Amino acid sequence: MDTGIWPESESFKDENMGEIPPRWNGICQEGEGFNRSNCNRKIIGARWYVKGYEAEFGKLNSSDRVEFLSPRDAVGHGTHTSSTAAGGMVKDASFLGLAQGLARGGAPLAWLAIYKICWAPGGCSSADLLAAFDDATFDGVDVISLSLGSSLPLSTYVDDIISIGSFHAVAKGISVVCSAGNSGPYPQTVINTAPWVITVAASTIDRAFPTAITMGNNQTVVGQAFYNGKEDLNKFYPIVIGKDIATFDADEGSARSCESGTLNATLVRGKIVICFQSQFQRSAATAARTVLDSGGVGLIFAKFPTKDVHFSFGIPYIQVDFAIGTSLLTYMEANRNPIVKFSFTKTVIGQQISPEVAFFSSRGPSSLSPSVLKPDIAAPGVNILASWSPVSNLEQTDHVTPNYIPQFNFKVESGTSMSCPHISGIVALLKAIHPTWSPAAIKSAIVTTASLKDEYAQSIVAEGAPHKQADPFDYGGGHVDPNKAMDPGLVYDMEVSDYVRFLCAMGYNNSAISLMNRASTTCNDKSTKFLVNLNLPSITIPELKKSITVSRQVTNVSPMNSVYTARVQAPAGTTVRVEPSTLTFNSTRKKLKFKVTFYSRLRVQGRYSFGNLFWEDGIHVVRIPLIVRTIIDEFYAET
Repeated sequence: MDTGIWPESESFKDENMGEIPPRWNGICQEGEGFNRSNCNRKIIGARWYVKGYEAEFGKLNSSDRVEFLSPRDAVGHGTHTSSTAAGGMVKDASFLGLAQGLARGGAPLAWLAIYKICWAPGGCSSADLLAAFDDATFDGVDVISLSLGSSLPLSTYVDDIISIGSFHAVAKGISVVCSAGNSGPYPQTVINTAPWVITVAASTIDRAFPTAITMGNNQTVVGQAFYNGKEDLNKFYPIVIGKDIATFDADEGSARSCESGTLNATLVRGKIVICFQSQFQRSAATAARTVLDSGGVGLIFAKFPTKDVHFSFGIPYIQVDFAIGTSLLTYMEANRNPIVKFSFTKTVIGQQISPEVAFFSSRGPSSLSPSVLKPDIAAPGVNILASWSPVSNLEQTDHVTPNYIPQFNFKVESGTSMSCPHISGIVALLKAIHPTWSPAAIKSAIVTTASLKDEYAQSIVAEGAPHKQADPFDYGGGHVDPNKAMDPGLVYDMEVSDYVRFLCAMGYNNSAISLMNRASTTCNDKSTKFLVNLNLPSITIPELKKSITVSRQVTNVSPMNSVYTARVQAPAGTTVRVEPSTLTFNSTRKKLKFKVTFYSRLRVQGRYSFGNLFWEDGIHVVRIPLIVRTIIDEFYAET
């Protein structure tokens, strides 16, 4: 469910695809620039939704940007996510000649159904989204991939459209995978926090795009970019800093960051400008547009150290960290006529430590339900190469005059929108292997087998200000390990009735829950104790006073006769006891319950601390994160 699809992309050819399954009920809805011939044995369904959008935002205006009243993608985002999840193999794929190689989606032989609910002018309608959920459920999809979400503050689960639509889908056995949001590294920013969906954080990969900057003294520093030399900056140009070429009335800090309207075009023209990211800027987009509009020929953007590389239309742009930016300033101050030149970007693989949690990836805990650990899992979401719409970012006039905007069929993008379809593809593979598993069982398999180590066997790091060792609020269970998820040993399973009890414990009224459950529902027990006893593959205790006991149930999906032993890494400041400490499964005992008791050893207000509970049988290691925050007990506060 996204901005549509560009069906001519090589990723969506139907070579080697099986026949469309007889159970499929979907349609190929025609529209502007899209007919039934655009569907095939790969794209087996396509629908588009605009009535809700126009009711909510007004008549769709495509006079400024190219858009199609059809499933055809004019943005690129939907094509990118679709090909990441299930694109077929494409040889020699690249973006501007960079990141070249064989591209394929996570489940390259999976069928695709496209539900276009978001539009180029911006915005996705709640009514359209809910209609798409209903149609997808009727059509017979197995997995829904949703790389979008609402902004903070979060709506209640009974009011949030994604929560409602995904609840209906999960009740029919459909796994729903959502992006965690791009508001990191700040805590409590994670979105799509319903316990029945899989919420995906973004991690880095080991591919980099080093780009050299040579100063007039022949010293060289290295940043990252997508510079293929189309604009000729492989020769020296004068370099200036934003604050020294500001307009008369510009604030110095704003000019240093190259905010809109702050640069003097006369002083910028024909020069490379170095700008420094402010704490309010999320990217170099504004600086790039400002320098371009002012006549600059290139941009160097000094920013917080991150690995995601952005592409700027129309102007060569290299990003560096603050240390390199400062070294460039030192050179500029020591020379009367400082000059620099750009070298062409290279693609380098295996020379940077990965995975790390991306700077932008939204963090937990959930602001709506702190006892539900979110995000659930991390997957690659930084510098991801995938198919793209060749008309993305084109204005209507560009049909006549191409202007400066290039057209390409693959693009490198970053975001939890990119990590989400990685998990969607993995879920499709797991469903093919284990067709009877519930969405909860599949999520459990992914979470309990995740990795906490990078490729050098060191603890995963989370990008931030500053970088730190990652914890469950950064990556949930850890970084996805698809092969281990095939054989998790034990799963923490749930049914719809468990989610209904959760909604009751959240304090929602019977009528709201009945609407969500599509059945008359009466909450007989609204005890908040069920919030921590929901059978999640994690245990989060937001308020531990002296002690608390929670319960979980595991289902054996490994060999029939198995014996698992508990091992605990207790969160700092707690003692943890598991009863029983051994679980014995056989042909008649496939599900077993256990209890976990947490004892606080602190008598002051504490921060969140983290640990793990392992169940091990000599072959499988089934791990769930333990998250605890100690609060002051009233008795100790009084004394």
